[in-house]
Amino acid sequence: MNFSILAQAAAGGSQGMIYQVVMWVGIIGVFYFFMIRPQQKKQKEQKELLNNLKKGDQVVTIGGIHARVYTVEEATVTLELDKGVKLTVEKSAISRTIAG
Repeated sequence: MNFSILAQAAAGGSQGMIYQVVMWVGIIGVFYFFMIRPQQKKQKEQKELLNNLKKGDQVVTIGGIHARVYTVEEATVTLELDKGVKLTVEKSAISRTIAG
């Protein structure tokens, strides 16, 4: 690939080389703003959600289980599915909270 760029630069002059560099910078910029940045933002929001979990929150797990938070520990969360029915899951298994 480097050889083709050098060959084109020699044949087309420095203007062609500048155009290619600008094009590659543009492509990288598009990837960053449309793929990498939104993913980083989503990860940050998910981390905040898990850090702010508290007793009584209504949550949905990644498996689709709807439950109420019973206790929150360092790496796990105990969910109350129904009166007396509790389930302990990893914090990372919490997908989202439900308002209400």
